[in-house]
Amino acid sequence: MATRAEVVSGPGAGESLFAVETVDPISDAMTISPYSTMTKRADFVAANGGLRVARPGFVLLAKANGGQGMRAGITVTKKIGNAVVRNRMKRRFRALLREMLPEHGLADTDHVLIGRENGVERDFTLLRDELLAALGRAQAGKGDPPRSQRGRKRGPGQRGAAKTAAPRAAGA
Repeated sequence: MATRAEVVSGPGAGESLFAVETVDPISDAMTISPYSTMTKRADFVAANGGLRVARPGFVLLAKANGGQGMRAGITVTKKIGNAVVRNRMKRRFRALLREMLPEHGLADTDHVLIGRENGVERDFTLLRDELLAALGRAQAGKGDPPRSQRGRKRGPGQRGAAKTAAPRAAGA
C-alpha cells in the first residue's frame, strides 16, 4: 500500500488534493502508555480468578500477572444496553483508566473493569472516586475472593449451559 507521500509525488502530483503531511516532533510527540490493553480472552479468564472489588458502577478484578507489567481491560455485557450505551460506558472507563492507573494502579497486575447497569448514568467524578477506592482496596488485598467454580460442570468444548431434555413418559 502506498503512503500518502508516494500518492502525492506520483503522476499528476500537481493536481493532487492531498498535501504532504509533516509531523512536528514537539506538538505531536508520541506518549508511551504506562499500561497495556488486554485483548485476549485467556487474559480476562485468568483475571477472573483474582481479587474482586465491587462498586455501584463497576466491578474491578485485579490479579498479579507475573511480571507482564500493568495491564487493563474493559468488559461491558449486552445486558447493560444497546451498542451505543455499551460504547459510551467503555469510553468512560477508558478515560478513567487513562487518568487513574498510572498513579494508583498496581504494578505487574491485570486490572479488569466490568460494567454495571448503574455505571452508565453515574457521575464521572463519582466513578473516579469509586475507582480510587477500589484500587486502594485491591492494593490492601481487601476485595472479595475469586468466584468458586462450584456448580460449573462443563465438559470440553461446551461454552454455554447445555440443557438436556428429560425423557418423557409415554402418554404424558
